Amino acid sequence: MEKMAFLFPGQGSHFVGMSKGLYDQYTIVKQTFEEANDVLGYDLAKLCFEGSLAELSKAKNAQPAILVSSVASFRVYMQELGIVPQFLAGHSLGEYAAFTCAGAIRFADAVKLLHERGKMTDEVAVSGVGAMSIIDGVERKLVMDECKAMEQEGRQVWVSCYNTPNQTAISGESDAVMELEDRLANHGGLATPLLASAPFHCSFMQPMADQLLDKLSGLEYGFFKYPVITNRNAEPMAHSEKVAQNLALHLTSPVQWERTMQYFKHKGVTLTVEMGPKNVLTNMVKANVDGIEALCYGTKEDRKKIEQILAAYPGLRKHIPTIITRSLAVAVATLNQNWDNEEYQEKVVKSYRKIQEIQDRLEETGEKPTLEQMRTALDLLKIILDTKKVSVEEQTRWFHQIIDETGMYYELSDYLAPSRLAEKISR
Repeated sequence: MEKMAFLFPGQGSHFVGMSKGLYDQYTIVKQTFEEANDVLGYDLAKLCFEGSLAELSKAKNAQPAILVSSVASFRVYMQELGIVPQFLAGHSLGEYAAFTCAGAIRFADAVKLLHERGKMTDEVAVSGVGAMSIIDGVERKLVMDECKAMEQEGRQVWVSCYNTPNQTAISGESDAVMELEDRLANHGGLATPLLASAPFHCSFMQPMADQLLDKLSGLEYGFFKYPVITNRNAEPMAHSEKVAQNLALHLTSPVQWERTMQYFKHKGVTLTVEMGPKNVLTNMVKANVDGIEALCYGTKEDRKKIEQILAAYPGLRKHIPTIITRSLAVAVATLNQNWDNEEYQEKVVKSYRKIQEIQDRLEETGEKPTLEQMRTALDLLKIILDTKKVSVEEQTRWFHQIIDETGMYYELSDYLAPSRLAEKISR
């Protein structure tokens, strides 16, 4: 039996033509890009498919583009296969997509947030405050030792990503990064400077982290559907109230990707599926652990392999709840704060029975719920929550979760209260 983790790539995974194949084949991908276009105020799809690489590579464009492509892949997977993962994890920037697909951050909010984060990144890169480089071919211990030696000399350079036993990233002041590249080259290391990049995942990013935390504090977070293994400590997170602080600390803390892969191995993960436009993280999986197959859902060949692997286990079934079943579950799960028994019986009990009647009819006929039945169930659920005196904020979170879990992002979008993030984040 397969145990799966979904992976989400970070900055550098963009390219002109990204997600075009999925866009041409699946309506949900078109709708996802269209929503992003509306949020951003420009045609992200056209930029991704036809734009210049130079324009797409600007962080203000690349960061939301990578997010949208990753979320689009995830949505197609859930629509077509729907077998849920045990864990999610995103590499660096990819952690935003992981939190979004886990249900903790709303998609529109994440798009706007990463556009703003990208603009901050471009400003830091232009300022020349620091540099970042990928180091291949030498063990992480040597890189760590050289960083410590330079720190004792008063130089500021740190390991910023622990990708594999023989690949790390370093960040810090520009001269120190270049000198460390030379030192490691003497030991057989190969340096790949990240041009026009901010020095991510080190203390140089603290001013941006403070600025970003103000933006993050404006989000309304949702309930987690799946735990996210975070970059900071390679441990699972499923608490909405911790997301903002985690993503702020994420800018100044090294990426613990090697430890994340070890965590998957320890927990019995046998298959990782990269939710992005191309194969970026799969080689890092193979370089860290044995016995875990790594495939990318964004590539046609790998999609076929994933389908074949999952088809070999009849016990694995597509599990996407319906609006009706989730409405029944939420009606029961929410606490009652209304002690007027007559009103409770009239509005809560009778409304619940009406939703249950819809579900009973569907089970008898074996049919899927119609859009009209879904709307009826949601309207009845709203009566139930209002009568139980559930707060508007909690109701909003529940409705977002129901629609997110069922994949009805656009058919029932009018049930989602407008996000208050857009006004907050553009200030």
